[in-house]
Amino acid sequence: MIQAAYIHIPFCQQICHYCDFNKFFLKDQPVNEYLSSLENEIILTLKEVPTQKLQTIFVGGGTPTALSESQLVLLCEMIQNQLPYDQETEFTFEANPGDLNLKKFEILKDAGVNRISFGVQTFNEDLLKRIGRTHRPSDVFQSIEWAKMAGFENISVDLIYGLPGQTLTQFEETLETAFSLNIPHFSGYSLIIEPKTVFYNLMRKGKLPLVGEDMDAKMYGLLIDKMEQNGYQQYEISNFSKEGFESKHNLTYWNNDWYYGFGAGAHSYVKGYRRANYGPLRKYMDPLANNELPLLENHLVTKQEQMEEEMFLGLRKTKGVNISRFEEKFGVSVVSYFSEQLKELQERKWIIIDEDSIFLTKQGRFLGNEVFQYFLGV
Repeated sequence: MIQAAYIHIPFCQQICHYCDFNKFFLKDQPVNEYLSSLENEIILTLKEVPTQKLQTIFVGGGTPTALSESQLVLLCEMIQNQLPYDQETEFTFEANPGDLNLKKFEILKDAGVNRISFGVQTFNEDLLKRIGRTHRPSDVFQSIEWAKMAGFENISVDLIYGLPGQTLTQFEETLETAFSLNIPHFSGYSLIIEPKTVFYNLMRKGKLPLVGEDMDAKMYGLLIDKMEQNGYQQYEISNFSKEGFESKHNLTYWNNDWYYGFGAGAHSYVKGYRRANYGPLRKYMDPLANNELPLLENHLVTKQEQMEEEMFLGLRKTKGVNISRFEEKFGVSVVSYFSEQLKELQERKWIIIDEDSIFLTKQGRFLGNEVFQYFLGV
């Protein structure tokens, strides 16, 4: 049974210099037509692959909160009408601190949204400008105050380290400011330079002052230490929470469970198939106008691929891969199937294998991508 749904709203007021997600400038876009197409996609998909009740819904982007109040109402009503969920469902909206007012938070709260994830990235004003963000630190404080006034308790903030020209002191200052917000969840990501972004073009021209691998590792170490000191438990390579506030939706991905993905450029994993929708708006909307799903890819995941994914996704979690669950799911022993890889990773002291789990050591967390390579195309 599928228990999670991701909904993609690809519109933004401003395109950030590092972002490679499927997104478009909001101005003059056919937003209402897009929402209508999105509703049709949900209807068609649930006819094909029904479910009884969703445990998690995540509305991301782009910037969902860039929509106007009336468009936000339309979106929320559509979700309420078409998706099976109740008050126990973890229902998250991504938000940009510069796009919000109290009324928007109240619209979300009335629709059953119970978790807000803010894209903050840094509290340093110069760095915000450098990475193409339009909000300022004061917007973050105001938005979180409004969110709490509207009744939201489950609030998360995304931070990015390794920003061009960022110092360790600046990142430490951002962390200290973040802790003052008194919220239960943080995500902390290292900057990745992706093709087709402003930063990628600047890097190719030699005009991007990147911090380097050693400084990046120091910043990650600082992130782990400071989170622990402030009572946040690391439950995944990049995620930290107070007890009981882990992102259930993201755990769907790391547990390698099935999920719906709706919207332009969205990915899903349903009944053993990994699917990807067309990204361009017209290519997404035109098939739906003819009651056809806008699928760009529809790949049946082989058993071997599933087992590899189970490893490199599961090892992202601090608890790691559950040995019994793996055997139950695939009918083979993980320790036997990946014996050579696990032996070498143990010798390097990058993983620990205990009675019923395989998980990264602290050193292994710093080298996550190198560890995951061991399980690709075995």
